[in-house]
Amino acid sequence: MPVIHLRRDGVSLLLGAGPEAAELLHFGPDLGPTVPDPTSFLDAVPHSALDSPVPLGLLPQASDGWRGRPGLRGYRKNIAEGSHTGTPVAGFSPQLRVSSWFQYEHSARIEQIDTDLGLTVATTFELHGGGLLEIRHELRNSGTGGFALEALAAVVPVGAPGTEVLDLTGRWCRERHPQRSPVRQGTWVRSGRHGRTGHDSPLLMAVGTEGFGNRHGQVWAGHFAWSGDQESFVDTVADGRTVLGAQELLGAGELVLAPGESYATPAYYAAYSDHGLDGISEAFYAWFRARGNHPATPRPVVLNVWEAVYFNHDLGVLTELAQQAAELGVERFVLDDGWFRHRRSDNAGLGDWYVDQDIWPQGLHPLIEAVASRGMQFGLWVEPEMLNVDSDVARAHPEWISGPVVRTEIHGTGSTPPGAETRLPREWRQQQVLDLVNPQAWQYLFDRLDALLSEYPIDYLKWDQNRDLAEMGHHGAPSVHQQTLAAYRLFDALKQAHPTLEIESCSSGGARVDLGILAHTDRVWASDCNDALERQTIQRWTSMVLPPELMGSHIGPGTSHTTARTHDLSFRAITALFGHFGMEWDIREVVGAQREELRQAIALYKKHRELIHTGTMVRADVPDPALWLHGVVSQDRSHALFALVALRTSYQEQPGRVAVPGLDPDTSYQVRVVYPGPESSGDTNIQRAAPPWVADGVVATGRFLAAAGLPMPILNPEHAIVLEFVAQ
Repeated sequence: MPVIHLRRDGVSLLLGAGPEAAELLHFGPDLGPTVPDPTSFLDAVPHSALDSPVPLGLLPQASDGWRGRPGLRGYRKNIAEGSHTGTPVAGFSPQLRVSSWFQYEHSARIEQIDTDLGLTVATTFELHGGGLLEIRHELRNSGTGGFALEALAAVVPVGAPGTEVLDLTGRWCRERHPQRSPVRQGTWVRSGRHGRTGHDSPLLMAVGTEGFGNRHGQVWAGHFAWSGDQESFVDTVADGRTVLGAQELLGAGELVLAPGESYATPAYYAAYSDHGLDGISEAFYAWFRARGNHPATPRPVVLNVWEAVYFNHDLGVLTELAQQAAELGVERFVLDDGWFRHRRSDNAGLGDWYVDQDIWPQGLHPLIEAVASRGMQFGLWVEPEMLNVDSDVARAHPEWISGPVVRTEIHGTGSTPPGAETRLPREWRQQQVLDLVNPQAWQYLFDRLDALLSEYPIDYLKWDQNRDLAEMGHHGAPSVHQQTLAAYRLFDALKQAHPTLEIESCSSGGARVDLGILAHTDRVWASDCNDALERQTIQRWTSMVLPPELMGSHIGPGTSHTTARTHDLSFRAITALFGHFGMEWDIREVVGAQREELRQAIALYKKHRELIHTGTMVRADVPDPALWLHGVVSQDRSHALFALVALRTSYQEQPGRVAVPGLDPDTSYQVRVVYPGPESSGDTNIQRAAPPWVADGVVATGRFLAAAGLPMPILNPEHAIVLEFVAQ
């Protein structure tokens, strides 16, 4: 059997290339430059089983004896009897065989065919720098008649040490929280039927050695780069083999391929690490930062005025906010919801993308001039994919509203009388979904947004999407697949027309966070929750896949609008520091010493943002669950910034020595606390005396810091400090 072996940055992918079905032989630690004959990988044959070993195919299939989840599901039927094309009248179980394969330095392509069922599948593998594996399938209907596709999955094998599964779940304002369980025989499936990625999206599904952590254990992990319905799974069959995979979740009859038509899967990204979850992050970060459309740096300090003014738009108030923002060091000013026609609340107006002349008689020009004259970029909130039924566009074009059944016209009048209206999905935040699969609706959105971007010097769009697409349909058929692709096309068309435009993906906070949307946008809003304690967990687990420069992270007001929890400024600022930093706060109320502290926090971010947005993320495995230590180490390991965070009260009287991993063991570092200082507001510490080194700093080697650590000050719960490490 021919073998394809891809190696890069400590990772190997080993594939068998036929002549029967292509096989997945190994994904994980580097196997070295040579491997034994592939027959060495054949398993034993047990009693009461098939008479030959069962391969794990690139697309696992029943025709080869695989009894787990099939990689390809679909069927062909209703072809006219008596056809002499060689394609059967009906069939459902593919038997794919290798027809060609190619290997390059870090990539490979394998084509498999089923001549009886009339299917061709081309699979590409690319092993990126950092060891991140990208897998894509393309299925072509090479037969006669339609082929109804139900599922096409990408999978990777998990090594035998993988006995524990970790994924993420959540809800609005509490996205991306971890959950663990042992790997058991059977299938663990996470299905997302939101029409978007979802607040409960797993983001990352990982399998590792028992008790794997941030810095220890073998881990296999995968992410599906798609913003629509999807499934991620861990599948363990009776013979003991485990695979990790994902697929688009298609609706009933959603994809029927006509002869000659193709379907390409979204990319599936898989990573392996022999040093815990931090190694998984390193692989994803390396890929993100090497891609051509990574956003420009430095990432500007943002002020979003939503929690300052909500729908109460007043030029005088907003100009004052712009003035104060500039004085504090803000670099991007974002006007949120409420600027367009009929939008005095979230009950009406959504979809009417014209500046409201009653509120803005001179348009947005006076505000944008006030922002630009103070040296700041201007950003604007939009939510193009949704609309209110109480809007001009919905009244003019009810056929543009997506729904589960076809909207019919009565007697050719071009209208649908109220008594004959077809059923719409239930409203969510008084919203329905604009059917972007409809070319006229798509064009309306492009034209309106293009007109706004052409008239006004808008640098940035905060692009929201505030509801699930539970019954997403076009012409009476499920259409999440087409809707998602249409949204991607809209992003791309606007960015092509306006090349300097940046777009943030917001979806009622963090419900559309994935690599699919980030192929078309420049950052995500991780959550609508600005509560710093909640954000600690949300951001920690978001950053398992996304580097901090892509993750919007803002200082909210002292008392959170979503939880009513109150925090000192230092805790809120330190939480926001390790992301794309900004504020969502009425900064007019920040006065005196607190205003000076806010100015210092902004300056701290500006001083260290290059380090934060280019360095290696390090998350320590601190034994005390009340304490987190995380930070960023520069690529040359000469400089680092860490946050010590007290999430709650500890069962210990004092933290004792906390080890700091990730530094160069043979380099000496000057260590000091850089924020908050004695002049900061709030009471960070609860102690009679701090460890002696806190006052003036200390010099220690990276080896000492990783092995012995430093005695840390006793922090009040929901407080944090920032430590800087500079090579001597």
